[in-house]
Amino acid sequence: MTFNILGLNHNTAPLIIRERLAFSNKETLDALNEINAIESVNEVVILSTCNRSELYLNSDEKGLAQVEAWLIKYKDISEETAAHLFIKSGEEAINHISRVACGLDSMILGEPQILGQLKEAFRTAQESGTIKDILNPLFAHVFSVAKKIRTNTEIGKSPVSVAYAAVTLANQFFSGFKQHTALLIGAGMSIELTAKHLKTRGIGRLFIANRDFEKAQKLAKKFNGYAIDLNDIDGILEAADILISATSSQKYLITKLQISKAIKARKRRPIFAVDIAVPRDMEPTIADLEDIYIYTIDDLEKVILEGQANRQEAAIQANNLVLEESSRYMEKQKMLSINSKIIALREYGEKIKQEILEQSRKQLKKGDDIEQVLEKNTSTVINKLMHLPNIKLKKAAKESDTESIQLISRLFDLDDS
Repeated sequence: MTFNILGLNHNTAPLIIRERLAFSNKETLDALNEINAIESVNEVVILSTCNRSELYLNSDEKGLAQVEAWLIKYKDISEETAAHLFIKSGEEAINHISRVACGLDSMILGEPQILGQLKEAFRTAQESGTIKDILNPLFAHVFSVAKKIRTNTEIGKSPVSVAYAAVTLANQFFSGFKQHTALLIGAGMSIELTAKHLKTRGIGRLFIANRDFEKAQKLAKKFNGYAIDLNDIDGILEAADILISATSSQKYLITKLQISKAIKARKRRPIFAVDIAVPRDMEPTIADLEDIYIYTIDDLEKVILEGQANRQEAAIQANNLVLEESSRYMEKQKMLSINSKIIALREYGEKIKQEILEQSRKQLKKGDDIEQVLEKNTSTVINKLMHLPNIKLKKAAKESDTESIQLISRLFDLDDS
């Protein structure tokens, strides 16, 4: 079995492709069970965020191919969409997941949110019983590397996030927030960060809408805002100058008709909107309307790149650490895998030793000559130890198995004999 990764992310696929392969919470639980039922797959973890959907697998090549076929069928995607999928295996896969955990593979270089999302994906898999003896130590290693990089490099300095980028862009659009109203949809980390940045920059009024009204209330109270039920947003849409949404909904929450009515009521006052969600919360055709300027997560890339320029040097250092730690982990795993063989080999030798010792004691107790006992029993030890290599060499010679002959020759240093 090998550690494999199957998936796509913002480096390999645009938003319209990524949202087709996004997993909701329920889909993740169902998918974990279905993949785990595949005979050639031993373990699986699923990470699905706005920028990536990646399946982490302990499987052989057959299992990997079966999971890819399953994913194409489960998500009902075309060959064109499937072409965006990538596969990584072994040390390359360990390097990749380590870079993901450290924020080195994120659209926002060094962003810390992804580590929490990866830990949550790991916990979900643990609770679903799809993690065993390979992924457990691997993820522990990955989390340790992420912590080490956060501690020993400046990759997290001058924090930049999608929320920060969205608010920065909105600030450029309006040149200040004091006279403006913001409507945020959702209650997760991205929305909380957005609310925090808006409040820091002096937003006039802040509304937070969510299907779970209690969550909206809790978040709104934290930032002196107003909570509303998601079903009651139409009236607030008319007042919202800034609209930012980030939920895990599988359906559009804001339609073109709703925005069209809001624009009419606003008498052509513009709306600045950012849809951070994947899949999108806002109907894409909203972009066809006048007086609304709508951006997706991919549109924020320019703002993000400007904000993270000072992290590049730290990223180089962090990448080098990832490669060193991955190499060290692979060596450690190789040694662990061979340790059981070394123990078995020692036990094999110890068994022969104890047999000969017991035999020698009996012979000496009977009064046999010590020199004869030593001579006879040391020969017996040699014969027993060499028995299996002799059989293997004869069999290899008979079958013209030169590879095995060379292997045994190297093992006993016989090449110069």
